[in-house]
Amino acid sequence: MERAVETLKLLSEAFGPSGFEKEVIHLVREQMEGQVDGFMRDKLGSLVFSRRGSSDRPRVLLAGHVDEVGFIVSSIDKDTGYIAFNPLGGWFDQVLLSQRVVVRSKKGDYMGVIASKPPHLLTPEEANQVVKKENMYMDVGATSGNEVEEMGIRIGDPIVPWSPFVLLRDGKVALGKAFDDRVGAVVAMESIRRLRESDDEHPNTLYGAATVQEEVGLRGATTVPHLVEPDIALILEVDIAGDVPGIKPREAPTKMGKGPSIVTFDATMIPNQALKEFVIDVAESCKIPYQLSAIAKGGTDAGRIHIHKVGCPSIVISIPTRHIHSHTSMLSLEDFENAVKLTVETAKRLDQRAVERFTEI
Repeated sequence: MERAVETLKLLSEAFGPSGFEKEVIHLVREQMEGQVDGFMRDKLGSLVFSRRGSSDRPRVLLAGHVDEVGFIVSSIDKDTGYIAFNPLGGWFDQVLLSQRVVVRSKKGDYMGVIASKPPHLLTPEEANQVVKKENMYMDVGATSGNEVEEMGIRIGDPIVPWSPFVLLRDGKVALGKAFDDRVGAVVAMESIRRLRESDDEHPNTLYGAATVQEEVGLRGATTVPHLVEPDIALILEVDIAGDVPGIKPREAPTKMGKGPSIVTFDATMIPNQALKEFVIDVAESCKIPYQLSAIAKGGTDAGRIHIHKVGCPSIVISIPTRHIHSHTSMLSLEDFENAVKLTVETAKRLDQRAVERFTEI
């Protein structure tokens, strides 16, 4: 578990918004060197690492995306040096103001802060309104566009939240950025590591995938299946933890610390029902706590993977996470551990006959 937490910290603090995941991909490969049989890359930037079990087929894809929600420089004020930005992925305006960011230019990384018109100067009408992203700016401490230019910052440069990884409650809870969805990638990595170290048989070949550009349209999930040609897919993700004030159980039924969730449907995929029951049976027979989830809005890489070619039976195993798509998210490391256990135990049971049954009529 200690190794997995160190890997999560490493990936969480890495720089990698959608379209700029190279640093994270490099770290994933570095971590998996010597742990797998080989690597493959698609031409979008995703990384696939494989481990053969006792059989070539079925091919089981364990997918987690490694891009994070971030920003991209859209313009630089030539007089003041303030930076305007566009979002990379979905951001709620209210979580942005006064947050620190890192701008990456050709000359290096620069700290900045998201700001807007000071509250002292707001009219009563303005003070009662939510400040929109288009009225915010990033301040990197410059006083002119020329100073920003000297820093090497240009239109098109990427930006991420600054949020160091921290453990809370005596190491039971993790706090940090980019858990959506580097935690899923770490579940895939750790599952393959443990199967290798334990020498437990898995009657298939496993393909772990660190996919890119999920937050801007499930793009890596569109290309990776062409590389792997999976027979079945387990998508490893974060879920919206509903144990937050103002959320009704019907909106988000899962809670942090109560086990990983098995997603029964979302806006992009209704899972293969036989596969869903198979994973539930694995959890119950192995006494792994789990929760059933339903997500009316949003989706995951499964939205593309499950309709690859003639279809690929898919299921989403998630870790309930508080405050996703913000600078700082929170999850239970016990839920993480149980997600790894569920993934490992499921992989050990996915032989050719089991997979064939998922699509029998």
